[in-house]
Amino acid sequence: MSKTCYICEKSTIAGKRIQHKHSEGWRYKAPKSNRVFKPNLRKILLEVDGQMIKVPVCMKCYKRLRKETSQK
Repeated sequence: MSKTCYICEKSTIAGKRIQHKHSEGWRYKAPKSNRVFKPNLRKILLEVDGQMIKVPVCMKCYKRLRKETSQK
């Protein structure tokens, strides 16, 4: 299973971890290392083409879907 939201296609992205420690050793340049940002996914039952299937959905889309179904 890929780490991708079924609705908005949010996926894993790369970034930097920056250590903001203020000491004599790295006073002028903070050390940076690579890291990954993973989406907060949750599997839910969703109706797709008339069938109920389990799909991974990020929490932002999940909250939006829950809000839309509660208003109906």
